[in-house]
Amino acid sequence: MAGSSRPRTVTRVNNGAGAEHHACRAPRTPAKRAEGAAVIRVLLVHDASLVRSVLTDWLHRAPDLRVEGSCWDEAAARVAAVRPDVCAADLEWSGAHGLPPLGDLRARGRDRARLLVLATANRPGLLRHAMEAGAVGFVDKEGSPDRLLRGIRRLAEGERFVDDSLGFGFLKAAEMPLTRRELSVLSLAAEGASVAEIAGSLHLSHGTVRNYMAAITRKTGARNRIDAIRISQGQGWL
Repeated sequence: MAGSSRPRTVTRVNNGAGAEHHACRAPRTPAKRAEGAAVIRVLLVHDASLVRSVLTDWLHRAPDLRVEGSCWDEAAARVAAVRPDVCAADLEWSGAHGLPPLGDLRARGRDRARLLVLATANRPGLLRHAMEAGAVGFVDKEGSPDRLLRGIRRLAEGERFVDDSLGFGFLKAAEMPLTRRELSVLSLAAEGASVAEIAGSLHLSHGTVRNYMAAITRKTGARNRIDAIRISQGQGWL
């Protein structure tokens, strides 16, 4: 019939529950960017090369964004080179401390990048770490990529952005009894590091590490270090 709209195509996936999933579409962009309008410089930090490449390419389709990708090991150098307006970083990191170095993503001086993180509600320890590091954007990485694009634009406008689906994670983060330093110590312990290795990695004395472990055991209600690790992993703090 003349004037009728074309039906939207969906990709149907049989997952046993009859659910339907929409195929990933191109970014929704403003109708037209004014000539001379500023482009948002974005640094996307993700250790999974394939995911980083796909997301960078997808975001690049938005005419108001200029996007560069980086792994965590090269992120600090890329911040200095790109001078991004927004850093969008995945909170999963394979580094020695188990906690991503979010502070490296915020360049010093007047032009510090605004920090947006890709997170999940079941890792409240990482959400807490991101909040303490100054993140002002939180996108659920299990959601639509449109949410990431919206979050980047909101941060570039000087606003905050938080996905509603992360609410439970923030509640759990508020209940987490461990400090950032205690979490760093426990993360290394969970990787099998000895007291001496933890002390060397975090530039602490052996006695200070033992004091941290005693505090961690007390705060988590654990019987010993192994029990503290088990409890913390079960709560999503590690």
